[in-house]
Amino acid sequence: MEFRELTAEDLPELMKIENELFPGEAWEENSFRSELEGSFTDYFGAFENGLVGYAGLSSVPASYTSDIQTLAVTSSNQSKGLGRILAKKLISKALALGSEAMFLEVRVDNDAAISLYSSLGFEQIDVRKNYYQPSGADALVMRLAIEQPIVLGVESTCDETGIGIVKGNRLLANALHSSMDEHAKFGGVVPEVAARAHLEALQPTIAQALKEANLTMNQIDAIAVANGPGLAGALMVGIGAAKALAIAHNLPIYAVNHLVGHVGADVLENGTVSLPTIALLVSGGHTSLLLVRDLLDDVELLGETIDDAAGEAFDKVARVLGLPYPGGPQIDKLAEGGNPKAIRFPRGLSLPKDMEAHRFDFSFSGLKTAVARHVEKASDAGQEISKPDVAASFREAVVDVLLTKAINACEAHGVKRLLLGGGVVANARLRQVAKIRCDEAGIELRIPRFSLCTDNGAMIASIGAQLIMAGRPPSGLGFGAESTLEVTKVQTL
Repeated sequence: MEFRELTAEDLPELMKIENELFPGEAWEENSFRSELEGSFTDYFGAFENGLVGYAGLSSVPASYTSDIQTLAVTSSNQSKGLGRILAKKLISKALALGSEAMFLEVRVDNDAAISLYSSLGFEQIDVRKNYYQPSGADALVMRLAIEQPIVLGVESTCDETGIGIVKGNRLLANALHSSMDEHAKFGGVVPEVAARAHLEALQPTIAQALKEANLTMNQIDAIAVANGPGLAGALMVGIGAAKALAIAHNLPIYAVNHLVGHVGADVLENGTVSLPTIALLVSGGHTSLLLVRDLLDDVELLGETIDDAAGEAFDKVARVLGLPYPGGPQIDKLAEGGNPKAIRFPRGLSLPKDMEAHRFDFSFSGLKTAVARHVEKASDAGQEISKPDVAASFREAVVDVLLTKAINACEAHGVKRLLLGGGVVANARLRQVAKIRCDEAGIELRIPRFSLCTDNGAMIASIGAQLIMAGRPPSGLGFGAESTLEVTKVQTL
């Protein structure tokens, strides 16, 4: 017996069984086609010399519930346990999708089906009169409660101490402590200062997250922690704290990839990550373009910065213009009063000669240098420069490069979906232009709320929960900080 997901190619066999088992009440073929091709439906079939049974599930993102649409087994294959196997596959799928409850309707006179569902833990909660037409038979409404894992996530890759708590796909808490003010004294992130700040902030931030979620540590099911990429010293502080929590409370621990965590944040925003997706991650330390076919098993790095990250370039240009750290918000504010077309600054790695080797890579070092030379040249000549124009033109160059390469990646890989993440996504112009250009290209744009774009513990907890729901084993206690962890390695065992 073979079990697999059904596609529209299985429709003829499916309709044959449907019409034989439910004469007069069978679904229309177009309805089943829509189900098989739908974005939020999953159908499984049992095969033995052809299709002999099928079952379908509907799960609406962010509803945290799933509905069994149908379950049927041919007459000659009933009483063989196929219905139970198919029902369990639907339950497993609902669990993996973050559902906290499953619902179904079943005819009141279908004793075998009611007995099956009851044995799997479904309880009757209602009766719908005359539900089945044209027979007029009543339907029992049944529900199965699903216990999703409660995961506490620890994020300490750079200058923000993040503790998040999720239940399956549901966000419960997202506490954050930033040491940005301490780094501002030095004009940038100082690794040793960041590590010390994490050490001081972890305990109160954990307490804040537990209070926000109205939970105690005794109610946490697992710990997740970012073990890279990031600053080695900062990572070690977070990893040490996560391991201590896991040991003290006898909890499994999951070491997860910080960058993939940014993609996982979309689960908490929309209830699921629609895949495949192109992900553009832009922060002070990373500028990465990813192709995500599967959140846990298939993340491909298409391109990344070969020198300065976008956020780093914002900080350095802000310094040239005499603006305080962090540069991103300062440049953004100043640029609002400037002309983005006033100065044509270079777009790194965008020339035809760059396309073969660096089609999806980024370089902002040359742009930063061009801005510095423009300001220096004007100053030497005694000319007054318009800082708003410089800021607006610089910002426009960064935004243009980021989105041109991201949209090119969507088109090259046939993926009509773009997810943005990272602290630089707070940039107003980036969000504005992304919406315009994605609309023009027919690409779905997904941007989590700002608190889930910046580094945070909730996104780390989210990946941990996805691993648990997928049945993955926890990490051992021997893992360490990996400051250059490859994005293809979602979990370190």
